[in-house]
Amino acid sequence: MLTTLQTTLRRTRQHHAIEHATLSILAERFPERRMVGYSDPVGFTLLADVPEEAARRALADAMLRLQAGETRLAIHPNCGTNLLTTGVLVTLAALLGGAGARKEILSRFTRALILVLPALVISPGLGMRLQRYTTTAEVSDRWVKEVRPLQLGEMRGFRIIFA
Repeated sequence: MLTTLQTTLRRTRQHHAIEHATLSILAERFPERRMVGYSDPVGFTLLADVPEEAARRALADAMLRLQAGETRLAIHPNCGTNLLTTGVLVTLAALLGGAGARKEILSRFTRALILVLPALVISPGLGMRLQRYTTTAEVSDRWVKEVRPLQLGEMRGFRIIFA
């Protein structure tokens, strides 16, 4: 039996995977559009200037394709997990490189740069690996309850809620 916390985390991971799959499908169909998503335990918010029927179709296709075993759709190269991973690694590298008793600015800068560059190189791959823990493609127990159109200033979008 799952605890409330475990259920909340599982649902968020499922919604995160469905969000990624939906964004990937929409990106194929609307390659020039900027899109972003944000997942939570209830569903996800999709900010994308696309027709409502296109969003609904992409959502349905995403769920079907995930259920059919296309687990790669759960991982997205532009995920916030990747950005966070890069930010943390680069910040730690810069702090470590700039630390120490040496006061010479050029020496601290050089050490920081030597540590930051590898962090920038490895962070995208590490972020993609970490998405295995922030998403799960096992979504067969999720059902769409509602797709609600949103207008946030100039940005159109949709709030997707699951039952």
